[in-house]
Amino acid sequence: MIKTDAPTALRASLVQTGRGRNRLLTYFHPRRLARLKTTMSKKTAAPFVLSEALLSAFDTNDRINQYLLDHLPAEAWRAEPPGKKGREIAAVVSHMHNVRVMWLKAVKGKIPAQLDRFTVTPAQAKKALELSRAALREVLQSSLEGDGRIKGFRPDVAGFFGYLIAHDAHHRGQITMLARQAGHAIPQKAMFGMWEWGVR
Repeated sequence: MIKTDAPTALRASLVQTGRGRNRLLTYFHPRRLARLKTTMSKKTAAPFVLSEALLSAFDTNDRINQYLLDHLPAEAWRAEPPGKKGREIAAVVSHMHNVRVMWLKAVKGKIPAQLDRFTVTPAQAKKALELSRAALREVLQSSLEGDGRIKGFRPDVAGFFGYLIAHDAHHRGQITMLARQAGHAIPQKAMFGMWEWGVR
């Protein structure tokens, strides 16, 4: 065995050949080392559990709702919609929560109070959304651990996840549009930030 210039941790093993020359037996090229690390990390990573991933996605979806409200200009909350027709943003957010409450009543879950679109403040809306998220999460988790059904909804709990997230996403788009039309646009950084599910 002789020393090489390679780092100590990755020092190659050398042996003497019949012709008196050194032959490299093992050498960790940087690319090979990266592949080795990837393989090792895959072996130690926690197994993927679909039920946990669905619940995590539902939680992330609501954090994006909160993120949007955190970056909504205060002037936009009660701004009149174009042509004074339709709902203002306060009413849209109230609707998002109240639809959740409707489903919680249908499935006999914990039922938080509904929001009054005429008096609700952004802080009250954020708290209410968190309460309805937590209550629905219990319903979703119970279904995942049971027969996968949701009372009054078809086809199953996976479809209900999709329904709930799609409903919120639809109204997030509405909120951003109304804010822009009212002259109080959401900052561009926040617009992109709503799509960064990996960090929300």
